[in-house]
Order: sequence, then structure tokens, then C-alpha cells
Amino acid sequence: MEGGTERDRPSAFRRPHPGGVAVAIRVQPRARRAGVGGAVPDAAGAPRLRVAVTEPPEDSRATRAACAALAAALGVPARAVTVLHGAGSREKLLLVAGVVDTLAARLGTLTA
Repeated sequence: MEGGTERDRPSAFRRPHPGGVAVAIRVQPRARRAGVGGAVPDAAGAPRLRVAVTEPPEDSRATRAACAALAAALGVPARAVTVLHGAGSREKLLLVAGVVDTLAARLGTLTA
């Protein structure tokens, strides 16, 4: 199917998921400045969205901060972002609940 909508086109680090968009991220805990943006390769060379947080990777603080940072960057409530895989790892797969086309457009601006 040519053309299609944003819903049908996965990008390097995001793909449609039931109820929203799954986003592959790499968390940088204890960063000097918090921020979301840019693509970085994972261990296998696949791109992930970079999320820098100032919190340490203890007691899931960095994970919670990464979820909150992504939610803020996308303009969705913090409760809309949940961890699908990698809760104890720097490389995570997060689910962002919402309208896929809207989220895909907003995600596109984070790597531009």
C-alpha cells in the first residue's frame, strides 16, 4: 500500500502499537542537562531516541524521569507513557498512549 498515513509508517525508533506508539529510547542518567531529542544507535546499531535525565539510575528514578520527559516533549500527560520493555536497562521500549498520527508527527519534530 503506497502513500498511507503516519499510522502505517514506522520510523527508525517508533512503530504503531495498539493504543498508541511504541518508542525505542536510550536513557542517559545523571546528565548535566535533561532533554529529549536526537537519534543514537543502540548496541546493535539500531536507532533510538535519546532521553537525557538528571536523576540517577537507582530505584527506577531515571526510568520515571525518562517517561515524564518524553510525555512533556510530546505534550501528553505523564500517565500516557508506560514501559513495555527494559525497565532496568538504559535501552527501553515505551508505549505512548494516544492518537498515532498526532504522536508520529510530534516524534518527527524531536529528531529534526
